[in-house]
Amino acid sequence: MSSDLIRIGVVDSGYAAHQAVAASAAFVLHDHQLWLDESQPDQLDHGSRVIEVIAALAPEAELVCAQVFQARYTTSAAQVAAAIDWLVDQDVHVINLSLGLRNDSAGLREACQRAATKGVILSAASPARGDPVFPAAYPGVFRMTGDARCARNEISYLDSRFADFGACVRPMDDAIGSAGASLGCAHLTAKVARYLQSSGTASVGAVHAWLQTQASYHGPERRVVADG
Repeated sequence: MSSDLIRIGVVDSGYAAHQAVAASAAFVLHDHQLWLDESQPDQLDHGSRVIEVIAALAPEAELVCAQVFQARYTTSAAQVAAAIDWLVDQDVHVINLSLGLRNDSAGLREACQRAATKGVILSAASPARGDPVFPAAYPGVFRMTGDARCARNEISYLDSRFADFGACVRPMDDAIGSAGASLGCAHLTAKVARYLQSSGTASVGAVHAWLQTQASYHGPERRVVADG
């Protein structure tokens, strides 16, 4: 795989006008029907932040954008599942899902299984604490979160009931208000893409083992509260 161009799919709120993507599409609901449409500029400044991190840290990769959020942070399992299927058809190697749905969905689960069967690595955001979210909670999907201990190029091996790995929580401009698990997921996706580009074997087991060797921290982040 080291001689191949790595393509990264991003399921999110779109991208900014100045950002380069190889292909894009929007998955929208109208009158309870799912439609494939042209993507629109990112109105939420979420997908563009995610893409900015991935593009900066994996500059040799090609980005493909599947828009499932428009004006609000709401989407459905059907939209996300359709986005994953479309990205697989676009021959991506890794899919970044900096999002989480509260409810399990057979359709979304099956879309993730189809992607995994094609050898696509799925990297999904998961909260560091709290109830599981989907698709991160599905088997074979990397549960990625943010870890305040991690600098820009560091990762942590958490191996907790909430997440597998953590990474830097900050966007490229270090704006505090934009920090979180979504950007931790983006940092880790970029790291996976670089591994696949250099010498990687495209399997969940191989990626998991390699990420462990790269971890600067092991175990969950511990919060210390000063007495008094």
